Amino acid sequence: MGKENKTKVTEIEVVDFINSFVDSEEKKQDSLQLIELMKKWSGFEPKMWGPTIIGFGSYHYKYASGHEGDCLLIGFSPRKKEFSLYVYTPNQNNLDLLNKLGKFKMGKACIYVNRLIDIDLDVLKELCIATIKSHSS
Repeated sequence: MGKENKTKVTEIEVVDFINSFVDSEEKKQDSLQLIELMKKWSGFEPKMWGPTIIGFGSYHYKYASGHEGDCLLIGFSPRKKEFSLYVYTPNQNNLDLLNKLGKFKMGKACIYVNRLIDIDLDVLKELCIATIKSHSS
């Protein structure tokens, strides 16, 4: 039995979280827009994963080490400095999409974006859909 995933679905209401956690009006509007877009693209309702991540859908993973668990398909967190977007699975097609995304920084497991206006939402949609497909195959 492997270690348990610490990031799990909670019962906190997503909009309550946005209203209490996000202090900038622009970031609130961007957050609500991301919720609507990711809900439409994924077909899943938003759920809180851990204290600060808004996720859509889930998939089960199992590593060769025996570690397994559930993880969100796509999602984001409206952190103080920037958005963390959990929308990326490394493959060549997604690498090509990243080149068209706009202004962002790449983290180990996510893409960091300051504001939605800095990126191409059509490219974000393609990244999200490709990521969902890669986890459901």
